[in-house]
Amino acid sequence: MNGRPELDIELTGQGEQAAQLVVALRPYNPEGIQFVESARYGDRCLTVNSKTEIHFSEEPSATHFSNYEQGDVLNYLDEDQSSAAECAVGMLTAALRFDLARDRSVGLRVPLQSEASCEDVHVRASSWESVLHDAAGLELPEQRYQYLYDAALRTTTLLSAEQIVPGPYTYKRFWFRDACLMMNALLAVNLPDRVARAFPTFMAQQKRDGYFQSQEGEWDSNGQVLWICNRYEQCTRERLDERMLESLARAVRWFRRKRVTAPSTLHHQLLPAGFSAEHFGPNDFYFWDNYWAVAGLRSAEQLFRRHGDSATADYCRQEAATMTHAIEQSLDAMPARRHKGGIPASPYRRLDSGAIGSMVADYPLQLRAKGDSALLTTCEHLLEHCFHEGAFFQDMIHSGQNIYLTLDIAQTLLRHGDLRYRELLDRVADLASDTGQWPEAIHPATGGGCMGDGQHGWAAAEWLMMMRNLFVREEEDYLQIGAGLLPRWLATDEPIRFGPTLTPFGKVSVDIGGPAGARQLGVAGEWFDEPPRLHVEIPGYRAFDLDPLQPRQALVAL
Repeated sequence: MNGRPELDIELTGQGEQAAQLVVALRPYNPEGIQFVESARYGDRCLTVNSKTEIHFSEEPSATHFSNYEQGDVLNYLDEDQSSAAECAVGMLTAALRFDLARDRSVGLRVPLQSEASCEDVHVRASSWESVLHDAAGLELPEQRYQYLYDAALRTTTLLSAEQIVPGPYTYKRFWFRDACLMMNALLAVNLPDRVARAFPTFMAQQKRDGYFQSQEGEWDSNGQVLWICNRYEQCTRERLDERMLESLARAVRWFRRKRVTAPSTLHHQLLPAGFSAEHFGPNDFYFWDNYWAVAGLRSAEQLFRRHGDSATADYCRQEAATMTHAIEQSLDAMPARRHKGGIPASPYRRLDSGAIGSMVADYPLQLRAKGDSALLTTCEHLLEHCFHEGAFFQDMIHSGQNIYLTLDIAQTLLRHGDLRYRELLDRVADLASDTGQWPEAIHPATGGGCMGDGQHGWAAAEWLMMMRNLFVREEEDYLQIGAGLLPRWLATDEPIRFGPTLTPFGKVSVDIGGPAGARQLGVAGEWFDEPPRLHVEIPGYRAFDLDPLQPRQALVAL
């Protein structure tokens, strides 16, 4: 409206007999109280607190207002109407009634803030078309999966408008962990600008000792920041500025000072005990933190070597080797009855639901080789003992079915060629709300949220990553194409497409056309250097390596 963004709402009521559609104003939102001290109606406009204007498409048949002393306006719908009211305690309520013969729609328009700023980031409101113009597109013959991708793309975009946050209400606060994982998804869907503009806010939250702190007692953040910074440079070939490099150089030296020196213990040279990612249990020496540290240091080695700083790169390599040795030494010293060949959450825990954190060594970090027996043992234990009705059930703190952790297991199954990832995908899709959203944890009895926001950014980001990896999955020296595509999609005559997605090798798009039984694969790449190996492994068809000079080829059925 007049060049400003606005929220458009259409309310529709239906009835067999004469009835009324009521639009109510109350002093609360999904998180708590939102005080309403005054409201007045006139000329199809409800003005709240003398500043927020709610415009209606037509005149109501009656308007009613009430304050705290009188009680809720619901009790006064049959009373004489009024057009304004004030409430000293901020608990004003209002109701606008519209006659409803059989069915009727009423439109509401609420002007929104036109721009926002956060530290060095300045964001101006834009249309969906402009914001998502370059985003990776997905085209599937299954409407449900298509709808969930489109919703997840918009959720992740909305939650990265200013500081990257994992939710719009309770979780509208900053965590490095959620931000870095959401940034990885933004790279995957070709929205690198939203990643780049988050880096200044990272530096603003770094402590003098090099610690990237969003919450005290979480030791995974430094590794995550180093990892996503390297991912950004790898996938875009853009260079971080000198200020950011200085910040990262302080971050890598934080690990040596922070590690615990305690010879003859299982946690010698590991990061201190903490509550880590919050959902593993009480304070402990979590392998999650230490795997992120190793990944961050290895990433930092690549980054600083790319910038010509060999001394810092060598330091990172030595630190990564030290921490890798500490992890392996800890695992080797654990009683076999405790770990049973897997990787528990910490050296002092048996295999339990907290072991989901150790799976980060596979996805997304790939610190252990494809086919690693410890990873597969851990994964199998989680599937057998920690899933409820087809989804991972976190029985500590976040008690409920967790979407992003279920998808993390699906990623491991996909990487290792285990077709059970399909069951997990379908279950996650079933658990989505009608609006295509997932809360952080889902109550197994009600199917509703029982933890965190109902529109969870990390969950949306992992759905984006899952859809992308079905088409294009990265290994260290090659790209795997199409291994996750579902046979029911391939059995149709509909086109199947995804891209462009950013990878360390360049920008890639994948499409499958032609009728069922005569499918053709196309891979379009904008490579940074020489094209990588493109290993095609589409279900129901023979695997082969695609010649980059012949980017379109007929698929041969098994």
